[in-house]
Amino acid sequence: MTQENQTVTGETTQVGNEYPKDIQVGNRLVPIKTELEGKIWDALKECYDPEIPVNIVDLGLVYQITIDDSVPEETNVFVKMTLTAPGCGMAPMIAADVRRRVMLVQTIKNAHIDIVFDPPWTPAMMSEAAKLMLNM
Repeated sequence: MTQENQTVTGETTQVGNEYPKDIQVGNRLVPIKTELEGKIWDALKECYDPEIPVNIVDLGLVYQITIDDSVPEETNVFVKMTLTAPGCGMAPMIAADVRRRVMLVQTIKNAHIDIVFDPPWTPAMMSEAAKLMLNM
C-alpha cells in the first residue's frame, strides 16, 4: 500500500515500496520501475557539489541512470550526469563520490559515471525545493 506524505516544501511524495513510481529529479519527474533503481536514486541524493549546499539530484545534474543486470550477481550501473559548469575543478571528486555511493547499493558490482555537457546545465533544471534552498 502506498501512502502520501507532504514534505516541508509542500510537495507530495509517495511512501512505500510499490513500483513503478515517480521521483523528482531537478525540475522533472522520472519514473522508477524497480526498488533497485529507487535505491540508486536515493544514494545519488547523498552526493553534493561541494560549492553548493544542494544534492546533485535536486540540482538536476543527473540526466540518466541505466541498470544492466543481465549477468546474475554482476549488476552494472551507468550514470549520465553533468556539472554546473564545464570547467568545474571538482569534477573528478564529484564523479568519484557518485561512483562510491552507487557502489554502496547492495548487488551493484560496477558503476560507470559519464560526465557530459550536452545539454548544458542551467539553473532552470533545479527542483523548486533546490531553488528555495538557494533563495532563487
